[in-house]
Amino acid sequence: MRDSELTDVIIGAAIDVHKFLGSGLLESAYEECFCHELNLRNVEYERQKPLPLIYKGLKLDCGYRMDVVVGGRVVVELKSVDKICPIHEAQLLTYLKLSGYRTGLLLNFNVHVLKDGLRRLVF
Repeated sequence: MRDSELTDVIIGAAIDVHKFLGSGLLESAYEECFCHELNLRNVEYERQKPLPLIYKGLKLDCGYRMDVVVGGRVVVELKSVDKICPIHEAQLLTYLKLSGYRTGLLLNFNVHVLKDGLRRLVF
């Protein structure tokens, strides 16, 4: 499955969660339900995947974690905020850079229509 096909599956799962729950919940609730949707679709994922920071050969465990890595290729950052800000996009781009993954999705569930809270980023 190509990254674009995988992101379509991911977005479909997120839309189902948003249609059922709506907006206004904590990010942790959306993460739990989103991962359940991935299970229902038989899609492999890693939840709260650690992301070490490597600086000039020194590995630092700073506690960074990617919300969900789907199919070993797509980083998904879940939010429940008033609006996506540049710092949220910068966070995802940094996670892509540090992890070596190319494709990321930023999903903000605190919107009326999920497509308004969706950003696809490629590094």
